[in-house]
Amino acid sequence: MKYMKQFGFILATTCIGEFLHYFIPLSIPGSIYGLVLMFILLMLHVIPLDDVKETAEFLIEIMPVMFIPAAVGLLESWEQLRPIVVPVLVITVFSTFLVMVVTGKVTQFVIHRMHTEHKSSQKTKSGKSEVCHE
Repeated sequence: MKYMKQFGFILATTCIGEFLHYFIPLSIPGSIYGLVLMFILLMLHVIPLDDVKETAEFLIEIMPVMFIPAAVGLLESWEQLRPIVVPVLVITVFSTFLVMVVTGKVTQFVIHRMHTEHKSSQKTKSGKSEVCHE
């Protein structure tokens, strides 16, 4: 019964996200509204993390299985996709590479900034001045 309750919370936020997509005239998918709603509810502790954690972990574990119908659909549409397969692959590889580079750079920036702030807070605690004299 615990898993049904957890799945119910996840399903309810997904359904509310779909309703929001229907009523809000933006080109944002309902699943994104649902994810944002779940995030807000978790951050505000309206839904405790323990009330969805196990089912969410299970859904993440079986996520690759969810891509099988999409892959079969692509195979069935091969005749329509054949003329554009090279441009689609080039765009996919390029955009994936770009996302990886940008994510890496942002992560490096955040780590560097956190490290710098950590050092400056340690200097302040030890009584050293933060002012740098040249």
